[in-house]
Amino acid sequence: MSDFWLYALLFGVIIVLALAFYAGKLLKQVARQKEQQAQAKQAQELALNKHDKKVLDSVLLITRAMQEEQCEFDEGCWRLSVLLSSLKTLTEMSDKFPGIFGLYEEIKSLSILDARKTLTKKERMREDYQRITALNKRHDEVVIDLDKLFQFTTEQITLLTP
Repeated sequence: MSDFWLYALLFGVIIVLALAFYAGKLLKQVARQKEQQAQAKQAQELALNKHDKKVLDSVLLITRAMQEEQCEFDEGCWRLSVLLSSLKTLTEMSDKFPGIFGLYEEIKSLSILDARKTLTKKERMREDYQRITALNKRHDEVVIDLDKLFQFTTEQITLLTP
């Protein structure tokens, strides 16, 4: 009878060791997966930051051009609104720069490029009047937003530069 208990004890120890080995293997696998997930997340953050830095470089260029009156306000606000809306790591840009986004909202439905060429003279004059009215109404807001945007963009580029 004592041989039975000895074999049972030996069998129990073997089972416990096998389960401990298997548990250790699973814990290593979980640790490896966590590490891979962390690396993937870091790579994604780097990619998003790289995208945003590229966008912000363009925003800075357009902002300077608008401040130096090398770019029309309507065209600049259009471009800035699209660029700022494409940022991946920053949100609520329309709340931060209401003048720029406000002007864009007022002119985005107006015809441009080839679509403008197909308009009659009267339609073009009507759209030009709408554009000029919107520009006059938002001019001071846009000027203020350009200064804030220049400062904001410069700071963000510094933060995103490794």
